[in-house]
Amino acid sequence: MSIRAWIRRARRALLATGAAGLLTAGVLAGTATTSQAATQEPCDIYASGGTPCVAAHSTTRALYAAYNGPLYQVRRASDSATKDIGLLSAGGYADAAAQDSFCTGTSCVITVIYDQSGKGNNLTQAPKGQFPGPAAGGNDNLAPAAAEPITVGGHKAYGVFVGPGTGYRDNSTNGIATGDQPEGMYAVLDGTHYNGNCCFDYGNAEIDNRDDGDGTMEAIYFGNIKVWGYGAGKGAWVMADMENNLFSGQNTGYNAGDPTVSHRFLTATLKGQPNHWAMRAGNAQTGGLSTYYDGVRPTGYATMKKQGAIVLGIGGDNSNGASGTFYEGVMTSGYPTAATEDAVQANITSVAYTAPAASTALTPGSRISLRATTACCTSDYIKHDDSDEYAEIANVTSSSSSTTKADATWIVRAGLSDSSCVSFESANNSGAYLRHYAYRLRLNANDGTSTFAQDATFCPQPGNSGQGFSFRSDNFTARYLRHYAFNVYIGQNGLSSNSFDSMSSFGDDSTWMVASPWS
Repeated sequence: MSIRAWIRRARRALLATGAAGLLTAGVLAGTATTSQAATQEPCDIYASGGTPCVAAHSTTRALYAAYNGPLYQVRRASDSATKDIGLLSAGGYADAAAQDSFCTGTSCVITVIYDQSGKGNNLTQAPKGQFPGPAAGGNDNLAPAAAEPITVGGHKAYGVFVGPGTGYRDNSTNGIATGDQPEGMYAVLDGTHYNGNCCFDYGNAEIDNRDDGDGTMEAIYFGNIKVWGYGAGKGAWVMADMENNLFSGQNTGYNAGDPTVSHRFLTATLKGQPNHWAMRAGNAQTGGLSTYYDGVRPTGYATMKKQGAIVLGIGGDNSNGASGTFYEGVMTSGYPTAATEDAVQANITSVAYTAPAASTALTPGSRISLRATTACCTSDYIKHDDSDEYAEIANVTSSSSSTTKADATWIVRAGLSDSSCVSFESANNSGAYLRHYAYRLRLNANDGTSTFAQDATFCPQPGNSGQGFSFRSDNFTARYLRHYAFNVYIGQNGLSSNSFDSMSSFGDDSTWMVASPWS
């Protein structure tokens, strides 16, 4: 076959997989094998394995070597204008600077996550289902666009940060498996952001937003809920949501083969075919995939009834109490081989997903004060109350007493339960830390227990209002340091009868400026 004929055949194959336009200069130089390998991205790899992508979603990078369209769309709060966020170059990484520029001085949410496969399977705001969402009309919330900054391929990007009440969906898809048709999928997730609520999923779901019975879903789940299936250790676990059950193995309940995972970046895979399914996972930064289950379907699920919708962050019935962070994922036509999944994992680890370094303002050992940012309270700081153990926000000025200034000063420590996060030790009560108990912040002496360590550890995030920092609880990952009625809590954005979980002013109330220490 001539070189020109080979190129024409390759072009036709790429058109069929949604990666039109990929030509490698190395072909003309006689280096076809080397050049092709260097330019393959996950969906190119799946296509080479005979199981092409039928949906490809990412806010961080292109999943085809030739893709040069938008990754996602954001909407800003100040004027409701929208902007598509694309790539720095074809087959490359997200243009995060375009988002930063567009959202300067205000906040943005992610309104669309585009499908790169060419089949139009875009993810948008999930509508009301069997479980309503907290947004207007019972819809789910949209994810804040700047809540999960990371680096991939050496470039800044943002993930999709899902808190309770947040969800995306597409009920009118093209090419997604239905019935008992074979399919595969993977997702790259934040392995440290999860909770025990239902259900942080990515994958195949019902088209009517309702629970339609056993086998009407096939989706990757990540979290530590134990109502249905669960694995070894305390969790979180990768499991399969097949509707009416989360499976960690062949049967419901405990399965020792499904380990607790806590990789900062996690690759999770799931695939199914008639009376057979498999689940694999691994560290998205290094190494390969481990097989957690590979065998027959559970009883009652031998013949699946998949409907072909796509969900992200929610269950098939719009159960929306879960937390998690999504970076990229695909769904395929056909049952991928382990070799294909291994090649995709190698591609994922090669792009070097990296969490941002801690701010120098939060360097362990530094002394700081934490100032509120809500319009009512911009002269108020977190301090401990000398009359009791509780934390509060109060006005502190240069004329305040030396005791008040010291009460509002904190020493940053490496997180007692996670050194990538922080803990706050009192500047004038050595050995005492800010910790939550019954959701309220108080100053207590460190008793050395693992519970105290988790209660006193907070993970810095970009501010929920678009400035400063927000501090996520290490063990209640949907909750942030938040002031309400001048007291300080770990609060979440709605979905609770607690007054301190009010959605009103949540972004501002949970955002703090790191200020110079008062003492």
